[in-house]
Amino acid sequence: MIVSLKENERVDELQRNGYRIIQAPERFCFGMDAVLLTGFAHARETDTLLDMGTGTGIIPLLMEAKYRCAHLTGLEIQPESADMAARSVALNGLSEKIDIVTGDIKEADKYFKSASFDCITCNPPYMIGQHGLTNPDAPKAIARHEILCSFEDVAVQTARLLKPGGHFFLVHRPFRLAEILTTLVKYRLEPKRMQLVYPYVDKEPNMVLLEAVRGGKSRMTVEKPLIVYREPGVYMPEIYEIYGY
Repeated sequence: MIVSLKENERVDELQRNGYRIIQAPERFCFGMDAVLLTGFAHARETDTLLDMGTGTGIIPLLMEAKYRCAHLTGLEIQPESADMAARSVALNGLSEKIDIVTGDIKEADKYFKSASFDCITCNPPYMIGQHGLTNPDAPKAIARHEILCSFEDVAVQTARLLKPGGHFFLVHRPFRLAEILTTLVKYRLEPKRMQLVYPYVDKEPNMVLLEAVRGGKSRMTVEKPLIVYREPGVYMPEIYEIYGY
């Protein structure tokens, strides 16, 4: 399908099913965290999925490519990003299978019925406070800092929209792990699986991948560490596999 590009936009290959995505480097481009989340997550072909804070739609596109979910929805508060996501969905001929909704995560239960999703994914803003903020209205700042929503907002809405026994997948930063786990348990999103991501084998982890189940029993599995680089510029084999190379 022919889709028009706006100024400073480009089309990137996703290495999955021939899918492509529209991005604008001056605004925000998806990162490795979103890709690793889709590799950590799992879903069935009968599942309905919601991605909160979908940005330009990378997670719904990759989840459809990898797991063939029955229907997927991306929720994004920034109209420009939501527009790019919708055009990427159209570019890949997926408009009947993936919906992009422009709206606020804090009000997600106004757009969707309670307990209506089998899976929810989220790559939320990681940073709190004013650390590193130069322009609090910039798209990159909104994507990286808790300006428009907090992690508790995400947990509240996930608990409302996820079916009992449904799965919540997220990626975050290890320095907030205690807060994240406490918040999940508070809203009966029981942590079931965790994997730490290390840039190099001798470095501290810089990402954590988590799976929680709504109303699940208390028992969590910690998977083996995921190492990203063998050496500078060279991924470990597991990373090439996740990317589909």
